[in-house]
Amino acid sequence: MELVTPEIGLIVWTTLSFLILLFVLGKFAWKPILKSVNDRESSIRDALAEAENARKEMQNLHADNERILKEARAERESMLKDARDMKNKIVADAKEAAQIEADKMVKQAQATIESEKKAAVADIKSQFL
Repeated sequence: MELVTPEIGLIVWTTLSFLILLFVLGKFAWKPILKSVNDRESSIRDALAEAENARKEMQNLHADNERILKEARAERESMLKDARDMKNKIVADAKEAAQIEADKMVKQAQATIESEKKAAVADIKSQFL
């Protein structure tokens, strides 16, 4: 049974060794350990804050990109509408100019026909008289 129950001297020396070790650790080790743990905690907190800021900035950039895309689409549609309107106006102007030219040519042809008709009638009259 001697192996299971320690003697009083062993208990005293073990307790004294433990207290000395506790004092030495408290004096020299706990402060640096706590400082490093606190530093690590603050660095993790800062990294999380930076990640949150980066996420918010990415959301803002995404919103800006969507807004710019909408503006670009609207501008493209406006430019296409202007181009269609311009095309329609050019086509209408060309049709109008062609119609005017055709009317002018028809009038000229009618005048030519009329003058040739008069000349032919005059020639026929001169032949029969």
